[in-house]
Amino acid sequence: MARKVLLVDDSVAIARQLTKLLTDLGDYEVVAHAKNGAEAVKLFKTVAPDVVLMDIVMPMMDGIQSLRTLLRLDPAARVVMVSSLGGVGAKVEEAIRLGARAVISKPFESDRIRAVLDGLFAQE
Repeated sequence: MARKVLLVDDSVAIARQLTKLLTDLGDYEVVAHAKNGAEAVKLFKTVAPDVVLMDIVMPMMDGIQSLRTLLRLDPAARVVMVSSLGGVGAKVEEAIRLGARAVISKPFESDRIRAVLDGLFAQE
């Protein structure tokens, strides 16, 4: 059975790209797409995803604010941040410190995404 993924990104193009990449991997299914952190919190409650792939920089409620909220709702939530910040910078460091499981940099590499996602479930 495919793992349920909640995508959170204000870019429709990025969401499409990630959806295709995850579909091609075969073990993951995008069950919802939020365009900002506030939508992500609402959808998280209703779709109960196995993992959240979330952009850091978004309008309204950014990824850092949303990460804090999601982890208050479910301390065991698997949240992977997606960043064009390249794995450096205060926002990426803050996300990891707050409890993000990993950071994936744009542009995406399917092998990297598979490794990160598979690693989240390796202990089950």
